[in-house]
Formats: sequence, structure tokens, C-alpha cells
Amino acid sequence: MKIGCHISVAKGFERASKRAFELGADSFQVFTKNPRGLRPKKVDVKDAEAGRKFCKEHGIVLVAHTPYITNLSTPKEDLHEVTIRSIREDLRIAECYGAVGAVVHCGKHVGEGEEYGRRRMVETLDIILDEYDGPVKLLLENTAGQGSELGLSIRELTEIRLSTRHPEKIGFCFDTCHAFAAGTWVPDRFDGLVTEMKETGYLEHLVAIHFNDSKAPWGSRKDRHEKIGKGEIGAEALALFLKEEAFQGLPVILETPVDDEGEYAEEIRYLHKLRGEDRQGA
Repeated sequence: MKIGCHISVAKGFERASKRAFELGADSFQVFTKNPRGLRPKKVDVKDAEAGRKFCKEHGIVLVAHTPYITNLSTPKEDLHEVTIRSIREDLRIAECYGAVGAVVHCGKHVGEGEEYGRRRMVETLDIILDEYDGPVKLLLENTAGQGSELGLSIRELTEIRLSTRHPEKIGFCFDTCHAFAAGTWVPDRFDGLVTEMKETGYLEHLVAIHFNDSKAPWGSRKDRHEKIGKGEIGAEALALFLKEEAFQGLPVILETPVDDEGEYAEEIRYLHKLRGEDRQGA
């Protein structure tokens, strides 16, 4: 299992790669550009190559994350065009960095209804992926169900993937906090979650896990991340993910709230401890 965390890429991708290593991370995640903006970003090719080489030398896995502001289900033509352009660019940036996947949030139907939202989401994914043939998979992330968000359940996500023209270019990223807040995962029914992932075909296309406790209670539909063991889910329930054979080898990314990235070193050690490992230093 590749346990890691989210790292800022503000000082360059190579620096982010080295920072991940310093913190004891075996994986890390970066935003492709400003998470709350859609301004195009020019990649420093030399920096990207150096960071990619460093990750390869140290066996570190990278996951990329696209900006929050895109909406795969928007009825607005201007935002639809920008979303397509932006995510195509995100995939190219992720490829330059050597990422295994680029996480994207599912669409919001913004009052047009779930049927419209799913149809529009599939249409948008088709347009995006018609023009991308690289190795990076676009990873659909399950949502907490805030507002008009789609993609709460395992079954809905697998159905969306299979409805596209390019299911082979799409994978999944599972967020523990989102599933708990959406009410689609009950901590004392962990085996049922794994079984559903297997039976629907979700598991074979699962590429990454976002590993977060939840400040909000079960079924609240509020996306509020918390440090591991400090929230409503609890360390005992979350440890099941770390010990589950079906998830071994996957990047497990902490997105818990920190004032400084340095705090992740202690939390990464804690996750190894929950797995039954004693990893000293970071």
C-alpha cells in the first residue's frame, strides 16, 4: 500500500516530489493548477521531467487532482466549454508529471434533475476523452452529495463509466469521508462495501483512495474532512481499509486538514501503525 498525502506544487513539481519523500510518503497528490480557478497553466517541462525521474527512483506514485470549479453536468454552455478545455489540459499536465490518474469531481445538475445531470456528464466525458489517448486515467470521485452533486454510490459511478464511449479511459478514486457523509458506507458494514465494489466491477478500476475522517456525522451530506481518528468515522473503522487485501498496492492519499504539510509526516506514521507496521522517522 502506497500511503501518502496532498502536497503543494507551488514551488515546482520536483520540489513537491522531494517534499513527499521527506515526509515519508510513498505516494502524493498535486493539483494540476489552481484548485479554484480555470486559468490555463504552462508546464515547466524540465521541472516535470526531474520530478518524474525522482519519483521513479524512489518508487513514489503520483495522483493528480483537477480544479473544483469544473462541472461535468453544467447546463451552461460557457462553463461546459471551459470544463472540457480545462480537464483536457489537466490530463496532459498529469501525464507530464507521470501521474497514474487525474481525479475529477462528478457533475452537479444545478436544478436540472439527476437524469439530465447523468446524461450531460456522460456527454461531457465523451467529448473530453475523444481527444485524449494518453496513459493517464480520468478518475471519477464519489461525492458527499452536497447540493445537486451526482456520483454518491458505487453503482451509479460504475453505470456512468459504462455509459461512456471510453470506459477504458476512466477509473475511480474512493473518498472515505465522502462515502460516510453520503450515507453510502456504514462503518460496521465494511465487508458489504468491498463486496459491492467487487460485484459491480468498481474494484478492478479503482486507482486511488482519498483517506479522510469526517467532521460531519453519517448521512449528513456535508464534505468536511478531519484528521484520522479525530472525526465521526474513527481510526478503528478506517484501519479496515489499510488492512484490506483488495486495496493493497493502491495509493492512499491523506487530504486531512493541516496548518503545515509537515504535520502529514506524523499522520503517515500513524497510518502505518494502524496497519500494524512500525515505521520510524520520516
